Amino acid sequence: MQMLYHVKDRPSPGRLIVFALQQLLAIIAGTITLPLIVGNGLSQSAALFGASLGTLVYLLITKFKSPVFLGSSFTYLGSMFSAFAGAATAAIGYFGVILGATLAGLVYVILAIIVKKTGTKWVSKVMPPVIIGPIVMLIGLTLAPNAIANIYSGNVLQDGVPVASPIVCIAVGLITLFVIVIIATHSRGFMKLIPLIMGVFVAYIIAAVLTVIGNATGANNIKIIDFTPFENIRWVPDFSFLHLGQAFRDFSETGSFWKYFGTIALLYVPLAFAVFAEHIADHKNLSFIIEKDLLEEPGLHRTLLGDGVGSMVGAFFGGCPNTTYGESISCVAFSKNASIITIVVTSCLGMLISFFGPLMTFFQTIPNCIIGGLSIALYGYIASSGLRMLKDVNLNDQRNIFIISSILVTGIGGMIIYLYGFELPTIACSLLVGILVNVITHVSPKKKVPVEPDIKNVDDQK
Repeated sequence: MQMLYHVKDRPSPGRLIVFALQQLLAIIAGTITLPLIVGNGLSQSAALFGASLGTLVYLLITKFKSPVFLGSSFTYLGSMFSAFAGAATAAIGYFGVILGATLAGLVYVILAIIVKKTGTKWVSKVMPPVIIGPIVMLIGLTLAPNAIANIYSGNVLQDGVPVASPIVCIAVGLITLFVIVIIATHSRGFMKLIPLIMGVFVAYIIAAVLTVIGNATGANNIKIIDFTPFENIRWVPDFSFLHLGQAFRDFSETGSFWKYFGTIALLYVPLAFAVFAEHIADHKNLSFIIEKDLLEEPGLHRTLLGDGVGSMVGAFFGGCPNTTYGESISCVAFSKNASIITIVVTSCLGMLISFFGPLMTFFQTIPNCIIGGLSIALYGYIASSGLRMLKDVNLNDQRNIFIISSILVTGIGGMIIYLYGFELPTIACSLLVGILVNVITHVSPKKKVPVEPDIKNVDDQK
């Protein structure tokens, strides 16, 4: 894919700000949604600040060569729930999520040291394009249900239930998608590079008009945007580390530290190995898009170290461990902008916005249906990137067909392995199955396995 701005390029100041806002728009939904789901007082503003600062740490460790934003990792959602549920008080829960992210980050540090010693050639052997391609596809496809779930509803609730008609919400969500597609494929100049911003902007205006009309006429079925958060704007994020003092006092009075430490370690550490697969897939995907092998330069050991330390930083400030975001990678592809300075500015804007109540509140009021329409474009782009990775794979070879099909079916089917209290998530399961099928199909038999002829090549020879 031909980039208009490469990693070391620097767009003009005006374009740079717009590009950064588009990146922020791409990642902010997931980043601020995770603390909202977990609850227990976790701050959305603090999560954004932690993700932004963690991204700067990642960029520094990777020598400013890997243009991707780190956001809140949903892989640890169950672990975060358990950290609070198993705590005597919410304060101990805050200590648990910080401790868990630190332990998971240390796993990344250990893996980085191992990769530094062993190199990355084994990665290409264990996970060739025939495996990484379907895995990248799954990262997008397994997120698809979230996009569709969002597109059915707005943010105005009555007795906990959205009041807007699903048909109206679907229409607004599809308008978001259609505007993105039209801008990306039919516009010219700079407008062509900011389809995500334009899609959300147009859809938000339409949703706001419908909501105002609904409030004036009493037509609840067209009320999509909940403007009430503007009535209670919070200016200062509630950082996770602010609760550590109370957590230590609670431990001394009611808790057993080592028992809780062991529980948190079991909740977080195994998942860190599972996220390792997504880390490699994300960086393979980004490498494919920007046409530079990030696993070689700055090196997988640096991206792992940056991801791990960035995750610790994110949890220390916002309670949420971080990870590289596929949405950010899709935004790089959409805008054809791999400029590292864009990610730097995005991170700085994220930290500033986390203290600027009105703008942070605006992001929080973007209705679910618009997020759903935006997500269809982003998640679809992730899946399509994985599909493009298969362009040089011989699909007339039955071995490759078996590898790809086993990965896709186990992934789309949602395979999860529970073993002795551990949970191996879907992506990790699919990767494991793909690797095993790859090994089985490439074991050298006594007789050479017949391969179906490449029909195209046969015709060309004729």
